[in-house]
Amino acid sequence: MDSRFHLAYSAAHALCLAALRHHGFRPSKRYIVFQVLPDTLGLGSEVWRVLSKCHDMRNRTEYEGILDVDDRLVTDLIGACRKVADKVRGLPPIPEKSQ
Repeated sequence: MDSRFHLAYSAAHALCLAALRHHGFRPSKRYIVFQVLPDTLGLGSEVWRVLSKCHDMRNRTEYEGILDVDDRLVTDLIGACRKVADKVRGLPPIPEKSQ
């Protein structure tokens, strides 16, 4: 369960970060990539709230050594990650810069 959580969280974060960078931004804080999902990918609060909750869980693990995830949370996380992945796949190509 722990590995599934960490792998899904890392994938979701990487995808959200890619979406934010696609729009030309480079965040200085990890959590911001989830909070701006309505703007970067048009995803609603039902997705970013799951990811935000998982971010809090990830921080508890990293800084306090406590991981208390259940099957429901991991299932919700994977579902949210899939929604993000679908939207990222639909992003238009980044135009090449002319020299």
